[in-house]
Amino acid sequence: MPTSISGIPDRRVVVTGCGVVSPVGSGVQDFWSALVAGRSGVRTITRFDASGLPTRIAGEVQGFEPSGQIARRDLRRMDPFAQYALVAALEAVEDAKLEITGELAPRTGVLIGSAYGASTVQQSVTLAMQQEDGIRRVSPFASSATALDSAAGEVVLRLGAMGPSGAVTTACASGTTSVGDALRWIRHGYCDVVIAGGSDESITAADVASASVARALSRRNDAPERASRPFDRARDGFVIGAGAGAVVLEEAGRALERGAPILAEVAGYGTATDAHHLTAPHPEGLGARRSIRAALLDAGAEPDEVGYVNAHGTSTPMNDRVETGAIRAELGRHAERIPISSIKSMTGHMIGAAGTVELIATILAIRSGQVPPTINCDDPEDPGLNYVPHHAQQHSIDLALSNSFGFAGHNAVLAVRAWRP
Repeated sequence: MPTSISGIPDRRVVVTGCGVVSPVGSGVQDFWSALVAGRSGVRTITRFDASGLPTRIAGEVQGFEPSGQIARRDLRRMDPFAQYALVAALEAVEDAKLEITGELAPRTGVLIGSAYGASTVQQSVTLAMQQEDGIRRVSPFASSATALDSAAGEVVLRLGAMGPSGAVTTACASGTTSVGDALRWIRHGYCDVVIAGGSDESITAADVASASVARALSRRNDAPERASRPFDRARDGFVIGAGAGAVVLEEAGRALERGAPILAEVAGYGTATDAHHLTAPHPEGLGARRSIRAALLDAGAEPDEVGYVNAHGTSTPMNDRVETGAIRAELGRHAERIPISSIKSMTGHMIGAAGTVELIATILAIRSGQVPPTINCDDPEDPGLNYVPHHAQQHSIDLALSNSFGFAGHNAVLAVRAWRP
């Protein structure tokens, strides 16, 4: 039985289901097809009038129609971020062929990460209160709908999960942190199953204006699909995106016993904090490096076993430079022999959802032997590394890393293996 860095014997944890709502497609199959094809989901913003903003582009969720899965009376009380989370969770549970019985319910947890939470409802309540009859415009569900744990609450109510549940926020690392913490819940015996994920809908006037004024966002308004350029020297900022990702994590023995479709093993998790700056990463990537090192140690793996890195790769000048340095520092010359790509080049930065959605892309890369590209990477930051420019590549992968690094110096990395009983 594997033993964690704490010395506690671990139960192995596997992924048996995945669900995605994203700017390049909702549903795992549509999402993956778009990534492999190198298709961007970045467009001119349509959710509100952005004509007066310096940045007018984003990775919006297109064609999302949840009424077939969520009752209309329930939709009225839910922020879009909670809707996305619930739809992704339902797909993951269906994919896992999981039935949460009365016996299993107390051993089933739910953990949904988010950075912005219920931005849409929060801002609508604020605007309503500015009206003369504002109090009459506020929904009685506003207090529950604006809570950061409202997405987890909706998933719990729908699925009947009765184990531990809640929300986690570690900025842009939230989706990865939720999976990592859920991994530990199962390893240490608190749960047998956890639905874990991340969700955000931060394409609102206030959120885009704030990030744009801070000059964090790309201003390539005339070429939206070319705007997100991870690891390209001409990058000028990230593109904000929206959506959700969810995975079903199970104790491996239980999954085998019920004949579940095992997609991959979550073998390691590492997390560390920079304690350097509220928005900028540590210039030497110390937190990122510790997280990579810890994830490998937790997985009982050596750096030269890594076959792919799904990079955080935001398309900001500082992040991409620091992440490249951290990967080189921890993987050494082996970094030059493996593919390293960022799907944010196509989805934009899905904020709290990014980590889980990118974990799913990593799992699909392991299973298919196809690595999704970093589109728009015309002039690489580090010519010695394979950033998988423009087109998907074929690679056999046994172990992969999925990196997530967030504001306030939050760093989280997952090590994922092809399943071997």
